[in-house]
Amino acid sequence: MPWLRYLLYFIAIAFVTWALTQMELASPGSLKLHILLSESDRFGTSEFSPVEIIQAIILAACGVIMGWVAQHCPTQRPIAIPFGGMALVFLIRELDYFLDRFLADNLWQVLIAIVGSLVIAYTYRHRRRLQIALARLWPSPGLTLMFSGAIILFAFVRLVGHEPLWMSILGDNYLRVIKLAVEEFIELIGYFLWMIGTLEYAFQARAIAMAEPQPAARRLREKRRHDSEGRF
Repeated sequence: MPWLRYLLYFIAIAFVTWALTQMELASPGSLKLHILLSESDRFGTSEFSPVEIIQAIILAACGVIMGWVAQHCPTQRPIAIPFGGMALVFLIRELDYFLDRFLADNLWQVLIAIVGSLVIAYTYRHRRRLQIALARLWPSPGLTLMFSGAIILFAFVRLVGHEPLWMSILGDNYLRVIKLAVEEFIELIGYFLWMIGTLEYAFQARAIAMAEPQPAARRLREKRRHDSEGRF
């Protein structure tokens, strides 16, 4: 029942957004969008913010879902693996502060280069299978929602969250936390769309996999399993 899923998406997004806003209203500064870790820290960080933590959780969930699709829907594997790799790349980018601070400086750049190279190599090697998988899937509401999220994350938020823009708008009243708040909340809605798109894509991929004829070996294996279960 797609309409029920979309209703649940609406309720979930509305509840999380309401909870975040109420948290800040009840205890100003609790969102931790701009905290200074030392006296010499001029720029501050928002990496400890619940907003950014939710973003990281969403990316991790998207990666797990794409891994499930790759495992259980073989014909969609050429799409699921690159998207799962992209989710991992974005997750590493979101965790760059912690990787630099607690492990090694610029480690996140090395990890992104490795994962990105593997994704590009896989996509190029399986480009024909990727075209076939897209042909079976398209038009796809899930991929459309993921594309919408990508527009927000990689185009809109980069322009609207540009610091000189807010310095120009606010003038002498400029505060960096305002720019960070706008940027992080816009990113959050982009990740919400990415999450919904991933879920819808997984439902569609599962439906395609169930509709496809199964190989003879799999049919026989399922029949033997069913017969053995029926004896007891």
